[in-house]
Amino acid sequence: MPITPMAETLAALRAKNCLRQLPRIHHDGRYISPTQSNPHTPTAAIALPSEAQRQLNLSSNDYLGLTSDTALRQDFMQQHALATLPLGATSSRLLTGNHTICTTLEETLAQLFGTEAALVFNSGYHANTGILPAVSDAQTLILADKLVHASIIDGIRLSTARCIRYRHNDLQQLERLLRTHAPNHRQVIVVTESIFSMDGDEADLHTLVQLKRIHPNVLLYVDEAHAFGVRGAHGLGCAEEASVIGEIDFLVGTFGKAIASVGAYVVCTDLIRQYLINKMRTLIFTTGLPPICQAWTLHVLRQLPQLQAKRQQLQRVSHLLRQELRARGIATPSQSHIVPIIVGQDAAAVQLSEALQRKGFYVLPVRPPTVPEGTSRLRVSLTASITEEEIQTLVGVITEALSHEAPKRPAGPDV
Repeated sequence: MPITPMAETLAALRAKNCLRQLPRIHHDGRYISPTQSNPHTPTAAIALPSEAQRQLNLSSNDYLGLTSDTALRQDFMQQHALATLPLGATSSRLLTGNHTICTTLEETLAQLFGTEAALVFNSGYHANTGILPAVSDAQTLILADKLVHASIIDGIRLSTARCIRYRHNDLQQLERLLRTHAPNHRQVIVVTESIFSMDGDEADLHTLVQLKRIHPNVLLYVDEAHAFGVRGAHGLGCAEEASVIGEIDFLVGTFGKAIASVGAYVVCTDLIRQYLINKMRTLIFTTGLPPICQAWTLHVLRQLPQLQAKRQQLQRVSHLLRQELRARGIATPSQSHIVPIIVGQDAAAVQLSEALQRKGFYVLPVRPPTVPEGTSRLRVSLTASITEEEIQTLVGVITEALSHEAPKRPAGPDV
């Protein structure tokens, strides 16, 4: 196999400041410490960082700070005989991998959401690449928001459905597309995220539900990956907050972010659940999740309604960061705990990231192809463990670092 094209591609990415590399990091609660390896020793020989290298982790999806919650972990270990929980599922769920704990987890999800059924997957990527190909065909039209996650895009590509991407959060365009195309297709699936992973803004679920009601052949698919755990009175996401859970046909979420575990789910009707069990390739042809991981997920899930104080703290610091940035003329589209600072050029994003890391804030740059060309950014991902004082310090560091860059765009109002 010739390797020259690969080398040329990597060289081009390096020249554009877009070369991805796996970071070497040491986790210490809410802090991250980049580590260094000796090039003359095996890869595993990594020098532990000094205290001075610690940086507040603002690139994590651990939105409620549960990964480092030692009391929650101790409670889990006291309630479970860990030695009896299998470390592996042994096979796919359709063979011998459907352990009792998984059934309990799905029943608990359905009960919490008030839906007929739930189905658990190995990851959000498995969910998004598996559901859409399973439920669509050549007579299906998928209308997807322009900024849906890469996993959803891959799921659309794996399907045989026609797809039209409507402008981001432009529900007037979506309405026109539905009027034009819904009568000509057996079914239409409207696909969106509730909180968008790169811009941190939100979809208007109320209007989406209203549009769905107009057309009897429309199904609604909402990915709550960045909302599950942190929004709603019981942490069930933006759909709970908007009181539209029962109106969404495929309500998808992940366990790998706010609730500090692994895996994903869809809450739905029993008909959809049975159909996916029979048709969804990423469920059928993969080994199930380890039961010990599902037990931890279930443990955290049962605590979720009681974590409102953490959700409120996350909302406070998120509002504060957005407000302080905009007061200084630094625009951000965010409406949530994901706060992007869009600087445009790839090199500028890298330089800003390095400046923040030197000041003790671990914030990484996001560059194409994850985001469109010319929109490279820092993606500040807040957690409930950060304080208002740390937000003020962070804003000062960002303002100082950006003072050497090009003029900023006009600030927008906070929401």
